[in-house]
Amino acid sequence: MLPGGVDSFTGIHPFLLVLAAAGLDRWIGDPRWCLHPVVVMGWWITQLLRLAERCCGDSPLGLRLAGGGITLLLVLGSGGFGWWLEQRSREWPWPIGAALLLVTLASALAGRSLEQAVQAVLEALTNTSELDPARQALSWIVGRDTRALNRQEILRAAAETASENAVDGLFAPLFWMLIGAALWPYGGPGPLALAWGFKAASTLDSMLGYRRGTLRWLGTAGAKLDDLLVWLPCRLVTLSLPLVQLRTARRVLSLARRALLEGKPDPSPNAGVSQAIYAQCLGIQLGGVNRYADKTTSKPLLAAGARLPEPKDVEHLLALSRRLEGLWLLLALLVGAAVHR
Repeated sequence: MLPGGVDSFTGIHPFLLVLAAAGLDRWIGDPRWCLHPVVVMGWWITQLLRLAERCCGDSPLGLRLAGGGITLLLVLGSGGFGWWLEQRSREWPWPIGAALLLVTLASALAGRSLEQAVQAVLEALTNTSELDPARQALSWIVGRDTRALNRQEILRAAAETASENAVDGLFAPLFWMLIGAALWPYGGPGPLALAWGFKAASTLDSMLGYRRGTLRWLGTAGAKLDDLLVWLPCRLVTLSLPLVQLRTARRVLSLARRALLEGKPDPSPNAGVSQAIYAQCLGIQLGGVNRYADKTTSKPLLAAGARLPEPKDVEHLLALSRRLEGLWLLLALLVGAAVHR
């Protein structure tokens, strides 16, 4: 055994570590007083973006190559630093190493922070007849123009962002953590390395994935990589979300098939599908016209003809995400125990 108890991080233990990190995320979320890794990633993206624009000017080819370089550097750098921390933690006394990994892993999950942000919108909508507080709270978590939204549009936006970001901010990083937990005992990159690599791609997409100015070329690589990394977790959510409602196998496949078909017209290969499966499971209609600062976009209707969302539906949506997270963690522990017994 190496100093610090390396055997503590083999076998089933990485899965227990991910379980504990998910619990910590649900308990404390993202404290504002603590420097978040995504903030550090964002700082590096900003510096590299400025450098790329100075060096490449308006050259589409140069900007695409620079965008690819930024993506490669940030994703490999973030994942590599996570892997380095994993290796160092194995050399330290077990409580210190485990605590470091626990906190850093929890930082890659957004279950509690997403729930708090959505509930802030619901509370503002419930506590006053004025819509401006709810519009303001919503503006922090959506890209659309919220200034003129009515009550029903606010609720639809809250449901759509809760469903889309449940995949992007919770289930996709959790999926890559679990893959890392399976690889780590065999010398591969562990849960932190893969989670931070994914968060780097996600942050690149959030900051550079826009079709305007130089970002039309600079942001392409990061956006495509994020789409690729979210694709499989999104489909797993599509298949597993109906299970937490105790649906029959035939019904699960039917709901998943409808979600895939309804989400296909969306420009994003994942956003429409993630919203569609929540709409199907809850029996609420999502989609429609969204207004942004410089344009209006018409999104396909999801679960067309169903009732429009109410606050209780958004609360139910958040509860479904909590239950699905628990199901994923339980299944991962059972698989880990079976493989490493």
